[in-house]
Amino acid sequence: MNVGDRIPEILGKDQNGKEIKASDYRGRKIVLYSYPKANTSGCTAEACSLQAHKAELEAKGYAIIGVSKDKQELQAKFAANNNLEFPLIADTDTTLLQALGCWGEKVTCGHRTIGILRTTYLVNEEGIIEKIFTPKEIKTKIHAEQILEVI
Repeated sequence: MNVGDRIPEILGKDQNGKEIKASDYRGRKIVLYSYPKANTSGCTAEACSLQAHKAELEAKGYAIIGVSKDKQELQAKFAANNNLEFPLIADTDTTLLQALGCWGEKVTCGHRTIGILRTTYLVNEEGIIEKIFTPKEIKTKIHAEQILEVI
């Protein structure tokens, strides 16, 4: 997806089994971010950065939604272990990740693989993407600060 595109209506089920839809957030902005694997150092740093600045993001009208290929149980454990107070979508079949365009070829430790490309989409109140942070732009430990600088 690109800036100006509308995110899919059905985003998926979160760590609690609740279906999350874009229309649930009409009138609110969204930080929709994809991450490769729950409970890994980079993904934990990114999630904790967002949680630490959740109140600031909410004050600017943003809700946070994470998405990875992890199963619902792992997402729930990740949320509990890190006191994450936002939905983590368990996109095990990669439907949302592929629709967003953050599922594809990447190079990890010199090996080419297919997987999740760490990406963040800033979505407006109408469900339209306004800004995309690409994998090379994202600094996991300070990602919330990066977002706050541009909103």
